[in-house]
Amino acid sequence: MPDIFNRKIETGRSMSRRRFLGNAGAAAAAGWLASGKLSLAGESAKEDSIPSKQRYKIGVCDWMILKRQKLSAFKRTHEIGADGLEVDMGSLGDRVTFDSKLKDPAERRKFLDEAKKYNLDICSIAMSGFYAQSFAERPTAPRMVKDCIDTMQAMNVKIAFLPLGNPGDLIKHPELRPAIIERLRWAGTLAGDAGVVIGIETALDAAGDVKLLEDIGLPAIRIYFNFSNVLQNGRDLHKELRILGKDRICQIHCTDQDGVWLQNDPKIDVPKVKKTLDEMGWSGWLVIERSRDATRTGAGDVVWNYGANTRYMKSVFQAD
Repeated sequence: MPDIFNRKIETGRSMSRRRFLGNAGAAAAAGWLASGKLSLAGESAKEDSIPSKQRYKIGVCDWMILKRQKLSAFKRTHEIGADGLEVDMGSLGDRVTFDSKLKDPAERRKFLDEAKKYNLDICSIAMSGFYAQSFAERPTAPRMVKDCIDTMQAMNVKIAFLPLGNPGDLIKHPELRPAIIERLRWAGTLAGDAGVVIGIETALDAAGDVKLLEDIGLPAIRIYFNFSNVLQNGRDLHKELRILGKDRICQIHCTDQDGVWLQNDPKIDVPKVKKTLDEMGWSGWLVIERSRDATRTGAGDVVWNYGANTRYMKSVFQAD
């Protein structure tokens, strides 16, 4: 394993796992995102991602609106009507790290200026390359995570999205669990030192995610919850949310597989989801990833699809 892991993992191991979500440090970590008051060094498009007057904000993913790492993603997000954008770190393939424009300070400034121009937040930075690449086994994963965290600090973004994807599916590949835990302890220590949070998406149910977080034992690693993972596996969405609780969920992909818009999806009762999240005391970003009308999924229908989902989500979550 690369030295960068070994240098940091000992620090992570020295922290008691029992502290996770049961002590002041975890409570503070939960407060970072709920209050929008996490202070980071570097450039910033806005001072706060979640203004206190608005409990929920609606975002979209740049790669799903066909604008991955493109400045024009902000104009398209504005046309869609969302409050912010989840910006991807870029394509990966066989590269050592992400093919990211955001490594260049001048390019970062352009992204931040464009966000400000359209009055949008950058709600998170995504490492979507791990959908298809193994976080547990890829030798250059440390470099990739560090590049993401460096980008977050430079752009004053508080949340990273890390999907474990099919290669890291702990139901199909339970033998990878020790390696994933070890790497997430290292990543969580680095993220904690930087004052940011990494949200992981797994194939596990809520109870499995709770156990995984307990084994990692660091409040800077939390769950990036995805409605689709629950719905496609026939689990109870509201029960899963309550098992995880507000402090373990850093952000939510409010999405299902493509087929129908969220408002027409028979598998999900969005107003009931809001009621559940309200009762949990959760607040934050709801980011739309899919849920496109199957009859119109072409490039010309991006604003049509995501605009409809965004308007509906705002009508439910921002009506108060």
